[in-house]
Amino acid sequence: MKTLSVPRRTGNTLAAIFNHKSDLLMIASSTIILLIALFLPVSELTILLYLTAFLIIGYPVIWQSIKNIVHGEVLDEHFLMTVATVGALLLSDYPEAIAVMLFYQIGDLFEDVAVNQSKQSISALLKVKATIATIVTANGERAMKPENVQPGQLMRIKPGERVALDGELIQGNTSLDTSALTGESLPRDVQVGDQVLSGAINLTGVIDVRVTKPYRDSTIARILDLVQNASQKKTTTEKFIKRFAKVYTPVVVGLAVLLAVVPPLLVGSWATWINRALVFLVISCPCALVISVPLSFFGGIGAASRHGILVKGSNFLEAMNQVSTIAFDKTGTLTQGHFSVTDVLPLQPWHQDELLGLAAAVESQSIHPIARSIVEAYQGDLSKYRLDELHETAGHGISGHVDGHSVIAGNVKAMQAGDIKVPNSQPTCTTVFVAIDGQLAGRIQVADQPKPDAKAAINALQQHGVHQTVLLTGDNQQTANTIGQQLGMSHIAAELLPEQKVTEVDRLTDNAHQAHHRVAFVGDGINDTPVLARADVGIAMGGLGADAAIEAADIVIMNDQPSKIAKLMAIAKHTKRIVWENIIFALVIKILFLSLGAFGIVGMWEAVFADVGVTLIAIINALRLQRE
Repeated sequence: MKTLSVPRRTGNTLAAIFNHKSDLLMIASSTIILLIALFLPVSELTILLYLTAFLIIGYPVIWQSIKNIVHGEVLDEHFLMTVATVGALLLSDYPEAIAVMLFYQIGDLFEDVAVNQSKQSISALLKVKATIATIVTANGERAMKPENVQPGQLMRIKPGERVALDGELIQGNTSLDTSALTGESLPRDVQVGDQVLSGAINLTGVIDVRVTKPYRDSTIARILDLVQNASQKKTTTEKFIKRFAKVYTPVVVGLAVLLAVVPPLLVGSWATWINRALVFLVISCPCALVISVPLSFFGGIGAASRHGILVKGSNFLEAMNQVSTIAFDKTGTLTQGHFSVTDVLPLQPWHQDELLGLAAAVESQSIHPIARSIVEAYQGDLSKYRLDELHETAGHGISGHVDGHSVIAGNVKAMQAGDIKVPNSQPTCTTVFVAIDGQLAGRIQVADQPKPDAKAAINALQQHGVHQTVLLTGDNQQTANTIGQQLGMSHIAAELLPEQKVTEVDRLTDNAHQAHHRVAFVGDGINDTPVLARADVGIAMGGLGADAAIEAADIVIMNDQPSKIAKLMAIAKHTKRIVWENIIFALVIKILFLSLGAFGIVGMWEAVFADVGVTLIAIINALRLQRE
């Protein structure tokens, strides 16, 4: 149908319709002239009125048909409508010809509104671009366009304002509404040193943020680019429908010509059969298929966006229906990406609080993530401890004197360096041994814990038809086994380098393709980039993930929750179901009405329903994705 344009204002359907003032004026003028002509006796004046009404309502379609013919696109819906209605005029069926164009334009108007509302469901979700950034300079505050702000400049954000660019919080603390980015309604508290993402809304205090990226590389700019370009990557189904329409249209035109010529040569009555051929042409328009199928996929992308899932193309949404194997990175993808103390196991005569306190005191001077987790686990006052002679050895641990005790906290190598014996057992997680005064006093177990929804996510994926869930990690085998078994993974491969992860995914892909299935990989780190690019569908954890991983991925989970993958698969299946509902519905109705039209059982009025009505029903069905 006609080229779609986005209305200048958004709102409900009625408001959107009234945004198309020129279309409404054209429809109203033609309708009024038609009604006047219907109540006048037949004369040259009434014929003139009929032709005037037809030209007003039919001019856009006829002109579009002429332009398409000039560009070599002859057999499209505009051509079919033009031939059918001009033919009706030549047969003196003036009201029918006008009515066909009139209802076609009314249907086109509603279709235009429906498609635009579908597009705007994403635009409204992502109306998160701040138009102004307040920059702090030596001469005070200055309002600037985000595109003109450079990294390193200081940006001030007041309560209620939207963050214009990515940066690091250097002064103040606040809560941020990140729902437009992650789909989560719970505010996120930020303090000095935390990352602040563009598109979030500042809820409470005034904050100063040091800009770290230019606008073109900011979170919100990347999101907008992903969504705006998502529909350019066509699915296999969409490509098939386009190819089908190119074959279907000339076939039905040929059948219409045969219907207009062959029966009259045999039985006569040229006017009757030409009229039936014209009805046949009106019914045959493939608008329902051509419009509703891409609209359905666009609706699926919009539904995913509302859940904080950015799909870079409708082809990737369709591919999720064929995924039977999903491989996961471990750290930051299925686990939280930071260590925490899981158990404190003292030996006699030490108690848990004593062991943890002395270890936390000596570890308080280290910046190692494991050291920080031990310090965070201790609930007491570390200032009561007197420290001296601290020494940290990379890859081993840290030692020193705490309140007169000689304390060593570290791994097996640290204990061996201090000539301290440790058990030979293989730990299932990272273990920090603690020696006090030359004797082993106990051990502290530290682990990267699974994300709260990780196990439920794996279970949900299995219910959605994922036959194999694979853990691919560079971590040691014992730790990988612990996490993998805890989550119920089908297969675990540990101690892998990035190129070995690629090899594993290639092997999984070869096996899956033999059964016409697809493989997805989920990761978040820069080392996952090659695997994300190699998998059939690459899914990146976008909230905390590396920029390179997000760029390489086909789908981005903005809030880092593994459970969103199951939600994505549900949306993909729902989208596929609606697409095929529309295809089957449109084809059945078309075939039925084409048969009835060929035998003269239905006329122009019924033909309008078979064209415009079927298209609108298919579009309304596709828009269910926007509501559910």
